[in-house]
Amino acid sequence: MIKIFKEEKAYKICIFGDTGVGKTTLTQRYLTNIFHLNIKNTMGAQLFVKFVEVKNIRITLQIWDFGGEDMFRFLLPAYSYGSSGGIFMFDLTNNSTLEKIEDWLATFKEGLTKDESEIPIIMVGGKLDLQDKRTISTKYAIKFLKLHNLDSYIECSAKTGQNVELVFEKLIQKILKNSGLI
Repeated sequence: MIKIFKEEKAYKICIFGDTGVGKTTLTQRYLTNIFHLNIKNTMGAQLFVKFVEVKNIRITLQIWDFGGEDMFRFLLPAYSYGSSGGIFMFDLTNNSTLEKIEDWLATFKEGLTKDESEIPIIMVGGKLDLQDKRTISTKYAIKFLKLHNLDSYIECSAKTGQNVELVFEKLIQKILKNSGLI
């Protein structure tokens, strides 16, 4: 049986954060529901695609995963152009990765047009499964979120799968709301 959708949309999502925070692992877990232990650091950018259905709308989700290396940072504003949403990820066990979110936000916003400046941005604290090594509290992360006017904060673990779907579902909902589709 062929499914007829009310609408079909394509949305570009960019994922930023320092090297090793778990951006690629999060994306791979979302795409395959499998935890890949030995993922190599992303050099430059990788594009992933996933098809999802929300409220009879077929969505082609283009997920741009950017390497966290400083030598590639100059490329990022160009890749940001045309984005519908952003995920900014840090490692709950490494304070400096949260502090650098501010720089990632500035780099991301350099590439956005005025019309794109109000796109939803979700901040994600990764490696939630490493509670015994955690150095960043939820309270502190939420304070950071409010200081930078970001839309949402979610903690997740790509290893266990906890809240991985929620990260993308929440961002998709916010994108659809921004687009006036829900």
